[in-house]
Amino acid sequence: MLSAAAMRWIRGSLGDPGPDFPHFGMGRRLLYIRRDLAAHAPAIFAALDDLRPPPAIGKGNRSSGFVIHPNGAPELFVRYGRRGGMARYVLDDVYFGHVARPVRELTVTAEARMRGIAVPEPLGAMVESIAPGLYRGAYMTRPMSGFTLWEFIRADDDSRVRKHVAMQARRAIDVMHRMGLFHADLNLHNLFVLTSSDDLPVSIIDLDKARLFPEPVTAARRRANFARLERSIRKLDPSAARIDSELRAILTGS
Repeated sequence: MLSAAAMRWIRGSLGDPGPDFPHFGMGRRLLYIRRDLAAHAPAIFAALDDLRPPPAIGKGNRSSGFVIHPNGAPELFVRYGRRGGMARYVLDDVYFGHVARPVRELTVTAEARMRGIAVPEPLGAMVESIAPGLYRGAYMTRPMSGFTLWEFIRADDDSRVRKHVAMQARRAIDVMHRMGLFHADLNLHNLFVLTSSDDLPVSIIDLDKARLFPEPVTAARRRANFARLERSIRKLDPSAARIDSELRAILTGS
């Protein structure tokens, strides 16, 4: 039986993360926050006083993630919406659309976690309206200790550990596909190795363009995910110095 969030998806509404994430307004900003953190909304607003991120902050594909410490509230990892590619020179952190990407990611991630997919714990999202259809945004999760898969593979010289982590990543991907989540940009930066556990599980991150389906992901979409991961491997490790044919086969089946 599908959860309420999946039913919302079927009805075409990914702009509302549901009753578990009430929203609060302040000026041009709208904060969605998990219900158990709702009392801390003013402190979170204060910690995110300006939704325009300074250049080159924190970690992540676009240097847009960092941890905030709202007064009296738990830590939150915040990832600002920031464009990549050539668009970053023109628009940087400004987006178009009537369903803000951070809110959509919150909805998708909450449902994915309910389905048992290894994703970060979603805590909230904030959107700042610039004009009708124009906005800036930020997405919030529980902070995680670890490294991207590419960072981990580059840093660890033990072939047995690298193989174990590659198998953990493949398990996470297989569960993701089986439970109906298609990742639009699966690459070595969007697989995150959690070092807080001795078993080194892998979490799938950055779901801002991911799609949920009420059934397992089709074979064609699985191939598309693995092809994207293969391109990432070839781009980051063209000489196969860190990811040999065995690890590539584990990760992509190729």
